[in-house]
Amino acid sequence: MGQSSSTAGIPCRRESNQSRRSKIKSTALVSPMIAEETEEFRQVIIDGSPDYISDIPDECLASIFQSLSSGDRKKCSLVCRRWLHVEGQSRHRLSLNAQSDLLHMIPSLFSRFDSVTKLALRCDRKSMSIGDDAIILISQRCRNLTRLKLRACRNLSDAGMEAFAKNCVGLKKLSCGSCNFGAKGMNAVLDNCSALEELSVKRLRGITDAAAESIGPGVAASSLKTICLKELYIGQCFGPLITGSKNLRTLKLFKCSGDWDKLFELLAGRVTSMVEVHLEKLQISDSGLFAISNCLDLEILHLVKTPDCTNVGLASVAERCKLLRKLHIDGWKANRIGDEGLIAVAKCCPNIQELVLIGVNPTKTSLEILASNCQSLERLALCGSDTVGDAEISCIAAKCIALKKLCIKSCPVSDHGMEALAGGCPNLVKVKIKKCKGVTSDGAEWFRSSRGSVALNLDNGEPEFHDASASDGGAQDNGMEFPPMPSQVAASNIASRRTGRSTSFRSRLGLLTGRSLVACTLRRWASGNSNSRNS
Repeated sequence: MGQSSSTAGIPCRRESNQSRRSKIKSTALVSPMIAEETEEFRQVIIDGSPDYISDIPDECLASIFQSLSSGDRKKCSLVCRRWLHVEGQSRHRLSLNAQSDLLHMIPSLFSRFDSVTKLALRCDRKSMSIGDDAIILISQRCRNLTRLKLRACRNLSDAGMEAFAKNCVGLKKLSCGSCNFGAKGMNAVLDNCSALEELSVKRLRGITDAAAESIGPGVAASSLKTICLKELYIGQCFGPLITGSKNLRTLKLFKCSGDWDKLFELLAGRVTSMVEVHLEKLQISDSGLFAISNCLDLEILHLVKTPDCTNVGLASVAERCKLLRKLHIDGWKANRIGDEGLIAVAKCCPNIQELVLIGVNPTKTSLEILASNCQSLERLALCGSDTVGDAEISCIAAKCIALKKLCIKSCPVSDHGMEALAGGCPNLVKVKIKKCKGVTSDGAEWFRSSRGSVALNLDNGEPEFHDASASDGGAQDNGMEFPPMPSQVAASNIASRRTGRSTSFRSRLGLLTGRSLVACTLRRWASGNSNSRNS
């Protein structure tokens, strides 16, 4: 009898413990676990152990949340009201879908996230974006905003941006793309945000008239360090801002129409502290490069598809900008920059660490001087060159002692060049060969066996599967795709569910078997699977 009574007593105690725990959990979900909680509640016992989490200060809890991913933070905010409160108070970065219906949610959103300093507002092209009312309300709620990113907010006007700028005077970084406000809105930001350090503008649709109002310099000119302009029809209206930014360090101009030589000539005597200049698809000639050469501290120069720039302009930059570390040149097959300019760089800029030559035809003469004089060269890319062959690669292998990464694309290099490379460049870590038809798979395998510590990524135009970890961009970077078979098209919905598993499987399989066999086998499998599923 004692046994039966003891056995009957155990379920009762279990039930009471379970009911007690359920009460505790339900209380934790609805109770505001903040400073007002009583000491008695803090000593609640769960599963026989004290609830130490309730004793963690809000500051420590916020520090823990900041080390979590965005998804994990969202999950933590659902634990209890205290965690919801602390998570919202400690979130400084927020990205929102900037559709028009966001206006009604702004008060509740920024009541919870009232410490946001970095805000991104993005809207897709097919939707109605937020307007002036929303941006003004946001600026009133987030007066400590330091970074703002606007994407496709087409309903914002000059008036809205002006009100925003007056409320958020501490703004340090502004990035806007595909917005419809114009020069007045931009000037309002420059006139009110005296701490602005970075400005990035892309496709500002409100500036379309050649007689548009000039932009800048404003009070922000003294603090601006980075200006990036992309795809602007009247980009030169930013001229006063660029020339008036005395402390400008980085200037990036991409696909902006107009003649830029005159602007750089004005820039020469006013802004001399620049260390980084990017010019892409820009109408600029050697006159502009002469002006850039006045920036004696220049370290990074990108000349991408600027066909009017020649050896003379590049040599003038090299002779005066002796601190140059990174040089990217895309000659666009114009053959106006070659050995003469590169030899000047080799002789005057011994600190070159990264050299990218696209559509440029250097010979062994210039490459040998570069390799001998630039002992710090670590990254080299040679793309689309008709003159870079086995002799040039052999020169690089013998002379470039510090080289760590080498990229060769669409050059007449063969297995002999790979053999020379395998015996040189002792610090080499990674090699990428793309569209070099003279380099065979056998040559690549021989290189891998000779230099096992070097990651080799070969794409010679043949259908070959690569391990995605072997390159920065993985399979997407190689651009290798098989044309879809009819059965694969019919089964595309089914195959999409297995993408992750099948991709890794195919990648591993491609390293173990022949390319043609793998391609044929995979197609047969896909065809068989689709037929069996359809039946």
